[in-house]
Amino acid sequence: MIYEKIVRRRTIRKFVKDSIPKNVLVQCVDAARLSPSGMNRQPLKFVLVDDGELVTDVFATTRWAGYLPDYEPNLEEMPRAYVLILLDTQIRQNPGHDAGIAAMSISMVAHDHGVGSCILGAIDRAELRRIFKIPLHLEIIVAVALGYPAEHPIAETVKNGDVKYWLDRNGVLHVPKRALSDVMKWNSGLFKATEALS
Repeated sequence: MIYEKIVRRRTIRKFVKDSIPKNVLVQCVDAARLSPSGMNRQPLKFVLVDDGELVTDVFATTRWAGYLPDYEPNLEEMPRAYVLILLDTQIRQNPGHDAGIAAMSISMVAHDHGVGSCILGAIDRAELRRIFKIPLHLEIIVAVALGYPAEHPIAETVKNGDVKYWLDRNGVLHVPKRALSDVMKWNSGLFKATEALS
């Protein structure tokens, strides 16, 4: 079931060296292409990167795990492919929700094939534009990193409002998720005030 796959899927930041079959990568992008799009404008374009040298170049433009600065993957643990999601501003000036929907579609198809993913907004867009000679009318929205997982993060319930992910003494990543009762109300929009994390 799709629900069970979403429950099991976690963001992956460390990967093994195995390459991803090209047909799996194409299927990920095809799923993104077929995903919902506001007004059916379909303004997204995709750059699929699996060439080893280019993957290393893209890796150098990325930043990982904001809550754990020392938890970045090294060159041995880096992704084996990326999908860059671009907005064609000649079709639409604003990506709306399209890029997020497409990124999740890529992640879920990857997950179905045992491939881990990380949706990255912390990327050096100017350098990516230079590397791939991306024309100015194409805006780089996000990159989706892909690879077979070298880690197995655990989801758990948020405690004391703290959403920061953390490593236990065995190096296992724990990812707090807000309880369903905290984020959903039946037939009402009334929620208690939430204190911002400092």
